[in-house]
Amino acid sequence: MRADVRQVADGTYLVHGGNTNWVILTDGDALTLIDTGYPGDRGLVLDSLARVGGSPQAVTAVLVTHAHNDHLGSAEHLRSAYGIPVYLHEAEVPHARREFLQQVTVGQVLRNAWRPGVLPWMVHVLRSGGTGQHPVTAPEPFPAAGGPLDLPGRPVPVHTPGHTDGHTVFHLPDRGIVVSGDALVSGHPTSRVRGPQLLPDMFHHERARAVASLDVIAGLPGELLLPGHGPLHQGSVRAAAQQARDRAV
Repeated sequence: MRADVRQVADGTYLVHGGNTNWVILTDGDALTLIDTGYPGDRGLVLDSLARVGGSPQAVTAVLVTHAHNDHLGSAEHLRSAYGIPVYLHEAEVPHARREFLQQVTVGQVLRNAWRPGVLPWMVHVLRSGGTGQHPVTAPEPFPAAGGPLDLPGRPVPVHTPGHTDGHTVFHLPDRGIVVSGDALVSGHPTSRVRGPQLLPDMFHHERARAVASLDVIAGLPGELLLPGHGPLHQGSVRAAAQQARDRAV
């Protein structure tokens, strides 16, 4: 399998997997991997590391925006097979261990099955292993409180709750980039909207907090948005967050 890997800035790669994106940051031979797609995307994850000249052994850490199955898919495999630490916001650590689950239910999906794109998306979820649970046995909270992490790319975690309690975006101030996970996306198979937006309501644990977190993202300087779903968005991150907020009203 060949991954769709796109270099968007020096040492920064956006990878489009099976309806979900992940990001690779490089610094010399060392890598940081942000998110890991669906369980069924594992081959694409490994291919994407090779495509940027790396390997699992070169990954210093896996950072996870939030512990939904389409972002957490290969995190435990990378941790257990290669000893790579998996970091999340402290509020998301028990979610990654599956002590609880803040994720859209099958019942919610079925109640929205009449909406365009929902049934084809659900078929993809089933084929990608997205309905199974793949907990991380030993997830860890971010090793620093505030400021950049001492990892390739020097990402700065920024707490953006709402989609889940511990959802986090990653700011790369030196590169003018925000890796936004599911707090701000540019498209989704279940949405007919194109451009900056919130995911459909059924996907958010607390929609009001998700809307409020758009103001946090708007405060992050940047001209490139790397979302968890949809294409790269070029242009003011502040304006993108405001557009999503206006659409959410």
